[in-house]
Amino acid sequence: MPVDNAGGKIVDSTGALDISKIPETMAVIGGGVIGLEMGSVWSRLGTKVTVIEFMDRICPAMDHELTKKFQTTLKKQGFKFQLKTKVMESKVEGDGVTLKTEAAAGGKEKDQKFDIVLVATGRRPYTEGLGLEELGIQTDRLGRIEVDSHFKTAVPSIYAIGDCIDGPMLAHKAEEEGIAAIETIAGYAGHVNYDAIPGVIYTYPEVASVGKTEEELKEAGTAYNVGSFPFAANSRARANGSSDGFVKVLADKESDKILGVHIVGPNAGEMIAEGVLGMEYGASSEDIARTCHAHPTLSEAFKEACMDTYDKPIHF
Repeated sequence: MPVDNAGGKIVDSTGALDISKIPETMAVIGGGVIGLEMGSVWSRLGTKVTVIEFMDRICPAMDHELTKKFQTTLKKQGFKFQLKTKVMESKVEGDGVTLKTEAAAGGKEKDQKFDIVLVATGRRPYTEGLGLEELGIQTDRLGRIEVDSHFKTAVPSIYAIGDCIDGPMLAHKAEEEGIAAIETIAGYAGHVNYDAIPGVIYTYPEVASVGKTEEELKEAGTAYNVGSFPFAANSRARANGSSDGFVKVLADKESDKILGVHIVGPNAGEMIAEGVLGMEYGASSEDIARTCHAHPTLSEAFKEACMDTYDKPIHF
């Protein structure tokens, strides 16, 4: 059960929420997935959340347009953001924590006090103490186990998957690797398509992505088309009162093959599955745009974003 900074339960003996146990202020150090997810929970419980991030934007590895809209939405919910800021020192004082911060590029320091502080600056695999060196299994500088394309380590009889190897630390990624590794051991052709591994941020609204971002396509010199559709023009989202956000689709300019899908909005974590399936089977944006979607559903926004990618939507 969650506890407050003083160690007290946040529900009373009847199971009802005890408002007095909810911290009034919270600092989240790190503007990544975990920090924003936890911050979103406490924000909805009434805590004033401040996100402190060293980089110039939240979730820097994700599509820039997506995270810009995401940050704007969180701001409307009461989030405060201190970007390009680093934490120099933290000190527990009385019933709170004082943080000493300054600009990432250097500058004047300032003190800020919060009831509670969450440090969410990334994760590393927990491989220390497993006896890997004694077995002759190599790890990289971050402690990740080095494997070949079939998940085999330097010891032929030992395989590694999931969070302890390179790649996103996602349960569903590990699941796919587990299946592929077992298939390989059994003599079959196990394979994981890392270009079709979705990532989801379980905030409100949700954020979901799969494939390439617009920034990655530009850097690679890939010619592409982009289409988007706002949930504000989707009847189901409007009826549900959850119309913030959009669906964005990126497709190869010549072949129209879908290269990336990015969603911020209601049920984004569920909707991204259609994009993953389309990419896994090499679908074009026109393929999905010409596929019938039930009305009224949120998935219609996905269809219309694909229509916008290869031609134009009909409801916006």
